[in-house]
Amino acid sequence: MTLTQLRYAITIADSSSMNEAARKLFISQPSLSSSVKELEEEIGVELFRRSNRGISLTPEGEEFLGYARQVVEQYRLIESKYVSKEHTKKRFSVSAQHYTFAVNAFVEMVRQFGMDEYEFAIHETRTYSVIEDVKNFRSEIGILYINDFNRKVLEKLFREYNLEFSDLLECGIYVYMWKGHPLAEREKIALEELSEYPCLSFEQGAYNSFYFAEEVLSTYEYKRLIKADDRATMLNLMVGLNGYTLCSGIICEELNGSDYCAVKLDSEERMTIGYLVRKGTAISALGRKYLEEIAKYKDKAMR
Repeated sequence: MTLTQLRYAITIADSSSMNEAARKLFISQPSLSSSVKELEEEIGVELFRRSNRGISLTPEGEEFLGYARQVVEQYRLIESKYVSKEHTKKRFSVSAQHYTFAVNAFVEMVRQFGMDEYEFAIHETRTYSVIEDVKNFRSEIGILYINDFNRKVLEKLFREYNLEFSDLLECGIYVYMWKGHPLAEREKIALEELSEYPCLSFEQGAYNSFYFAEEVLSTYEYKRLIKADDRATMLNLMVGLNGYTLCSGIICEELNGSDYCAVKLDSEERMTIGYLVRKGTAISALGRKYLEEIAKYKDKAMR
C-alpha cells in the first residue's frame, strides 16, 4: 500500500466516474483501475462497486477512506512544514447538533487560542452527520445527546464506527419559545397544553428515524409539526407562529439575544449531552479547551 494508491482512491471517491478521476490525476484509466485493484487485493477489501452507472463506495470503502484521508492530510502537513518549509495552520473542527451553547463554547475557545496559528471549523448539522463527521475525521469532536429512548441504537452505531461517547451535561426537558408566547410566563408547562402551537423540529434528511431526532419525545403524536433545517429559521418560526421546540434549557443570550426563554416541561424525562471522538485517539489541546468551555454550562443544565 502506497501513498499514491491512497491518493488515487480518494480522488475516485470524490469523482463521478473512473474516467473523471483518471483525468484529474493525469493518468490513463486502465492504469488507475489496475492500481486500485492491486490496493483492494492487498488489503482484502472491496473499496468500490462498479456498474454501468459508474462507481460507488462500499461501506468498507467509506471506513477505509476515512483513514486514508487522515494519512494523506498528515503527510501533506509534514511535507509542507519540513520539505516545502511552508507555514501551515493547525486545524480544528467540531460537529454538533443545533446547540447555541456548543457554538458559544467554540467562540470562547477560538478567542483564547486566536486565529493566527489555527484554522477552525464548526458544523452545526444533523445527528447522523455529526456521527459521520467524527467517523470520517472531518471533525475531531462531535456533540450530541442520548437518552433512554435512543441510547441502544446510537451506542450500537458508535461501536460499529469505532467511536467513544462521554457524558458532559445531564439536563431536564424545557420548552424553548419566544417571550411573547402565550405560555412564556408559566413556571411549568404540560405537553398537552402545547397542542395548539406548532412543535418545531430539525429536519434529519435521509436519516429521519425517531432515534436520530434532535428533540426528545420524538414519538409523541404532535397535532402540529413543522420541520426546519437551521436554527435561524427555527427562531423566526417561534416569533411568527408561536412555535416551540424541546431543548436542554441552556440559553445563551450572547448569541440568540434576550427575546427567548425556556420553561420547564412537566416531565421526568432526562437527556445526556456528551461528546464523540474516535476510539483511542488523543484529544488535542484545542479539543480539551473546547470541552472545558462546554463543561462550564453544567450548573445551568442541572435544573
